[in-house]
Amino acid sequence: MPEPYDVITMGRIGVDLYPLRTGVPLARVDTFGKFLGGSPANVAVAAARLGRRTAVVTRTGRDPFGTYLHDQLREFGVDDRWVTPVAAYPTPVTFCEVFPPDDFPLYFYRQPKAPDLEIHAAELDLEAIRAARVFWMTGTGLCAEPSRTATLAALRARDRSGITVFDLDWRPMFWEQPDEGAGVASGTTAAPASGATAGAASGITAGAASGITAGAANGATAGAANGITAATASGITAGAANGTTAAPANGITAGVANGITAGAANTATAATANGTTTASAATPSDRYREALAHATVAVGNLDECEIATGEREPYAAARALIDAGVELAVVKQGPAGVLAVHRDGTVADVPPLPVEVVNGLGAGDAFGGALCHGLLAGWETARTMRYANAAGAIVASRLACSSAMPFPHEVEAALAEGAVTSHAPGAAR
Repeated sequence: MPEPYDVITMGRIGVDLYPLRTGVPLARVDTFGKFLGGSPANVAVAAARLGRRTAVVTRTGRDPFGTYLHDQLREFGVDDRWVTPVAAYPTPVTFCEVFPPDDFPLYFYRQPKAPDLEIHAAELDLEAIRAARVFWMTGTGLCAEPSRTATLAALRARDRSGITVFDLDWRPMFWEQPDEGAGVASGTTAAPASGATAGAASGITAGAASGITAGAANGATAGAANGITAATASGITAGAANGTTAAPANGITAGVANGITAGAANTATAATANGTTTASAATPSDRYREALAHATVAVGNLDECEIATGEREPYAAARALIDAGVELAVVKQGPAGVLAVHRDGTVADVPPLPVEVVNGLGAGDAFGGALCHGLLAGWETARTMRYANAAGAIVASRLACSSAMPFPHEVEAALAEGAVTSHAPGAAR
């Protein structure tokens, strides 16, 4: 059997198009830099920069941007053997605006569906995933089928072996909104929530990456997640997509009526006033709890922890994540730093590393790659958190994400100085 990978990540990938000047609204920007993007891809790059053998499981469009992403992964030393094309959908593109120190709106273009949500369980190399020293998956991978089933299959194959990290990665614009009558089929407007943290680099306030709304969630059809058409009109019950029936009063099978599939897999039915039944779709929190049962490490900012556990106070959120099954809970708190709590009682509450922020959007991914590095090295928890903090702060001081990931000597220098004091050559200001 080949040597196991240090880190395999799974999930989102795309092309980031970032303004080459800061403080300029997108409507007035005339020059952009093109970069590899997507959190799991960036985490693989970050870990590779720190000397780890990494690979990513994802999908791109069969187009020039897909070719570009393959080229970038190879250039960064990330194995791209499990990056496959989807002819039906274009490679996603993401734009941002850069207003330091804490406003970085994101605009995702992932319509009608992102190829990285077309990962199928049958196509996974479960032997390699099982053998990897670290397996990293994200909340976005749970937002749609077949990606959700594939992600859970990978987690089950791990069987909590090695280090299995769940990056909570809450992106509400990728999920169906339960109170919406229809998915938004077009439009990508972003509305960052004030005070939210982006990429949740510990100690770095960096915009609103977790609170942005951005048009259609994967181009979902009316009222139904993952493009599943919900047929509830004319007395047809919404039913469960696992094919079970729910004994509706009008005798129509609750699952498929007139060939229209309704509802979400494995959902419970609920009686209605007229005696028919409808399916109660699983919520994002339900999906998160299902994945947490298979993870050994959970990492997320306060918004993400609240989605996963219902708790927002950092210590309560960490305890709830441990109660959900993980061994180590990492709660990123923006300007307050990072809190790590281990099941064995170890607690590390680490302050941020001072930095002049240029663009905070990639800081959380740098943190993630450095977290993997420290866990693989067997460092004590506080040292790992300090190292990850420093890596995130370095990227926050630079304009790009993937190409801004630090090398070990840069992280060590920042730790020695107690601050990030310089910017990468060529960083736009």
